[in-house]
Amino acid sequence: MSLRVIFMGTPDFSVPTLRATAEAGHEVVAVYSQPPRAAGRRGLELTPTPVHREAERLGIEVRTPLSLKGEAEQAAFRALNADVAVVVAYGLLLPKPILEGTRLGCYNGHASLLPRWRGAAPIQRAIMAGDRETGMMVMRMDEGLDTGPVARLEKVAIAPEMTAGELHDRLMAVGASLMVEALAALEAGSLEAVPQPAGGVTYAKKIDKAEARIDWSLPATAVDSIIRGLSPFPGAWCEYEIGGRQERLKVLRSRLAAGQGEPGTVLDDRLEIACGEGAVRLVEVQKAGGKPVTADEFLRGAKIEKGMKLS
Repeated sequence: MSLRVIFMGTPDFSVPTLRATAEAGHEVVAVYSQPPRAAGRRGLELTPTPVHREAERLGIEVRTPLSLKGEAEQAAFRALNADVAVVVAYGLLLPKPILEGTRLGCYNGHASLLPRWRGAAPIQRAIMAGDRETGMMVMRMDEGLDTGPVARLEKVAIAPEMTAGELHDRLMAVGASLMVEALAALEAGSLEAVPQPAGGVTYAKKIDKAEARIDWSLPATAVDSIIRGLSPFPGAWCEYEIGGRQERLKVLRSRLAAGQGEPGTVLDDRLEIACGEGAVRLVEVQKAGGKPVTADEFLRGAKIEKGMKLS
């Protein structure tokens, strides 16, 4: 026996769950993903999403509607006669007719310990807030924003120097196996979903570009968390002056350091930077138009000396 599954997802994060669902023997009758977008150096080529490409590799029909609000799209969804919809980072709100358009409902893989970090950017927000742990959850979807009852969860520790990119990769692997577990229980009729606690609700709003500029007046622990939470994308950044002009420097990795000084001041010749309280040492950086390099590699070609200020 297997379930008839509609899979709904868009980015790289969703791909392992799609692959694992198919490998578990379920019949993925269609994949929904965001429409191809303009990409490439000149922005002229329409590029399918990672989920779209994986579905084509697996020989599964792909649908890319701009919206699911129209009656025609909703009828086409229902006509698939699916048992369940699996949703992982799809990027469109699901109206009630879609939520009710399969026999057993829609189940979402969400990268947080709900009700903490409902919304668009739970991985980045967890690190930026200094959380020590997060996790993956499988939730039966309702009309609210990540408010449905939770059917499966697995906690994941956030290591002190872990970046958002590293946590992303860990959680997407956990999420794939967790969803396969949930589908097996759903097929057996044994999947139970527990309502989320009423307290402890937080929202992981989309990352704003303005947040990416480093505020050196913050405590070192906060600066370090923001750097790691925005790495590799969009990347926390600052500026330094060289030859009378301001150069932008993206900071991809840092670690806490013991120094003290006026915020933004370079404290030594190895990129230890003073914060409002304490200091951070920059470990991996990237110049505009360049590639990520270690701090030592960067300093071979850039004169950033003790006493200089970063802004």
